[in-house]
Formats: sequence, C-alpha cells, structure tokens
Amino acid sequence: MHLPDGVISNTAAGASWAVCSAGVAIGLRGMKSGRIPLVGVTAAVFFVCTLIAIPLPPASVHLLLNGLTGILLGWASFPAILVALALQAVQFGHGGVFALGANTVVMSVPAVICGALFSRRIKNSQTRRAAIYGFAAGALSVFLSCIMQASLLCLTDRGFVTPAMVLLGAHMPVMFIDGAVTAWVVGFLHRVKPEMLDRLD
Repeated sequence: MHLPDGVISNTAAGASWAVCSAGVAIGLRGMKSGRIPLVGVTAAVFFVCTLIAIPLPPASVHLLLNGLTGILLGWASFPAILVALALQAVQFGHGGVFALGANTVVMSVPAVICGALFSRRIKNSQTRRAAIYGFAAGALSVFLSCIMQASLLCLTDRGFVTPAMVLLGAHMPVMFIDGAVTAWVVGFLHRVKPEMLDRLD
C-alpha cells in the first residue's frame, strides 16, 4: 500500500499534497495538548503495523489499522499518519518522499471517514456492539484505502488497471483481519478505559 515516487502522475501527487496539507492543518488545529501522547502512541502503532509486510502472491500485504486510528484521533489522523509514513520513507524506503502526500491521503481520508461514522456509535453503545462497530470501521477503512489507491493508479495510466485489481484482491483478507484486530482493541478500551475513545476533535 506504499506508493513509490514516479508511479502516479505529477498532477495526482500535487493534488494529494494539497489535500494532505489541508488535513494536517485541520488535525493540528483541533488537537488538544493533553491528547498529544495518544497521537504519538497511535502513530507508533500505525508505523509498526504498516511496516511489517506479509507475502501474499502476487503481492504483499500488511495491517493498516487506519480505522482504529480514525476512531481514536479523528482529524488528528492526518498528522499522525504523515509522521509515521515519513519515517518509513526516510528510514526504510517504504514509499516515496514525493508520493508521501498521496500515501498519507490514501490512509488518512478513510480514517477520518470511519472515525466520523463510528466513533459516536462506539462511545454510546454497549461493549459488544461497540466491538461490532470497531470491526466495521477496520474493514471499511481498508476497503476505502484500496479503492483510493487503485483510483490514483488508474487515473494515472490505464495500464495500472490490472495491478489495481490485484491490489484489491490481495487486501480482501486484510479487511477481515484488520476488522477483527480493531474490534478487539475497541472492545477492550470500551471496557477498561472508555475515555480513550473520546474523539480528539
């Protein structure tokens, strides 16, 4: 799910940077100083999970957990994910620096959408139903990220249609795994520390 430099068009990369910059600005403006440690921890979890790739021929996949990120951080997902992806690009060569805006948008927009859709429902539900909402957020965020990345590839060159379809197919199992992990974390936090599920924005 990491786009390297030179794969998408300059127009798509530039537009992605514009969206990324706006999202980061909104996220930083609404971030309360007391919740900065949560942003840091969530960014670290995202960093680790998206760094570990599992071969699934003809591609490789990894957990995203951007649905969980969106539930915990809301718009602050943008700066958290940007920092995590920037460190991956610089330290490990995962994704390109010029494509960093696109990679951030692909992960952060679904995070914000799923946070907006499910955070309030999770907060106001019993633990079991909250976990179900967590599963939905985790699975939907992966699906939306795949659709967004596939769209960027297809808009750049029609020759990317087949790789885009492979990307979608390879991440179908990830949708359910990501959903299950998110459901477990949400259920656990809902039971033992529900204040962590209060949105930052």
